[in-house]
Amino acid sequence: MHEHLTHAIYYAEVHLIFCSIVWLAAWVLTLIPGGSATTKHWIWFATALNFIVPLGAIVDGLFAPHISWATPLGWVGDLGASLADNTRLVVSLAVIWLIGAIAMLARLWLRIPGSRNGKETVADSNPDSGHRFHADGIAVRFGEGARGPAVAGILRSYIWLPAGIDRLLSERELNSVLMHELTHARRHDNLIRLLYEFSLCALWFHPLVWITGSRLALYRELSCDESVIQRGHGRELVSALAKLANPEKTVPLEATAGSFLRHRLAKLTAKRSSGMNMAANTLLSACFAVVLAAGVFATVAHTACCFVART
Repeated sequence: MHEHLTHAIYYAEVHLIFCSIVWLAAWVLTLIPGGSATTKHWIWFATALNFIVPLGAIVDGLFAPHISWATPLGWVGDLGASLADNTRLVVSLAVIWLIGAIAMLARLWLRIPGSRNGKETVADSNPDSGHRFHADGIAVRFGEGARGPAVAGILRSYIWLPAGIDRLLSERELNSVLMHELTHARRHDNLIRLLYEFSLCALWFHPLVWITGSRLALYRELSCDESVIQRGHGRELVSALAKLANPEKTVPLEATAGSFLRHRLAKLTAKRSSGMNMAANTLLSACFAVVLAAGVFATVAHTACCFVART
């Protein structure tokens, strides 16, 4: 039992160390000017997934007997062994983690039904009721009490618009808002967000996982704005955002979208070169893929020895 606990603690330490290094690379790469927000959004999604999916453990379990060159990280192993020797400390840490995880799950449970002022849940089971129409196969509904344009639903997504928005915005402005929300719906951003939230429940103690959520949210909005720009409605979206952000209007922006308004307006009004953007996207993706693969490889290189030792 003690040996298994030592291995588990050691693997968790190594996994989080190299995930944090991958996170640092994602931070640096996404700060580099150029490249699309969509590419940067997927970089942050892969970074979040890397924290919660132990790819190194999968490789270890399958190929550990053949990885004879693996070497342990001595100081990390010593720390893991010291923790495993102190049963009281391990139990205390486990209880603290469990309390934190339960609290985070409760937080997630309370946040889901409150996403639209408590009138409907995010996973509303009847998106075809009420005043509605369809845009590119996605249901669009109007309702009282909505904070602003948003996508609801996890597997069966639909767009939720506040009543009166069609009187506040011009036809082209409303179309630009719909294009933005349609990108969220087609990409199943609510599902991606839920997966991230579950990872946060497990790794609530890691500050970089929290920061990952804010970067995901930012690039989620910017990437949807890009789809509007590509269809020639960027100027109309700027105008729509200005109207929705006006506190004197009866239809405010949804909280998450509104919190990134300055970044969104800067991107919407910036000049861009599609040729350079494509080259930057390729370079960013390639660099991150190399770093991610190196992180998984390094994890395997320093943990496979534990699995070999047990066999």
